[in-house]
Amino acid sequence: MKFKYCPLCGDELEQKYSYDEGGVPYCKKDDKMFFDTPRPCIVVGVIKNDEILLLKQSYIFKDSKVLISGYVGQNESAEETVYREVLEETGIKVKNISYIGSDYVKDKDLLMLTFIAIYKEGEIIKSDEVEHVEWCKIDCALAQMKEDLVGTKAVSKIMEILKNDIN
Repeated sequence: MKFKYCPLCGDELEQKYSYDEGGVPYCKKDDKMFFDTPRPCIVVGVIKNDEILLLKQSYIFKDSKVLISGYVGQNESAEETVYREVLEETGIKVKNISYIGSDYVKDKDLLMLTFIAIYKEGEIIKSDEVEHVEWCKIDCALAQMKEDLVGTKAVSKIMEILKNDIN
């Protein structure tokens, strides 16, 4: 989020020097700095044996499949978002959620928090925002995700984690 006006009083913010942060939006009236913050999102690779859950959502990428993702809601932890998004988009439940890294998507001002989760139970029931949901062999997933840089990075990390768990 980029602050231009004070969310408390509505006055236009000015830049104020803040040591190692440089210029920061500042409200004289409220004597408060408002640091620009990216919007937090989760992305999760859901694993079931040697498969990973992939979605087709053309509004995200026309020619690629993607992992489950979604915005972190108000008063919600990133882990709670993982449970909610997986259930909302696919109808299944997950367990053993683990954080595996993050990425910043500059053109969308998003902080993508990446997780791995294990399938727990349920049958796939896709939401209306998803065109298609399917289990895919993990070693074939990258070929279906060519446009999704954050997702391919996540799948590569997941493959490495699973390889190390086996060895």
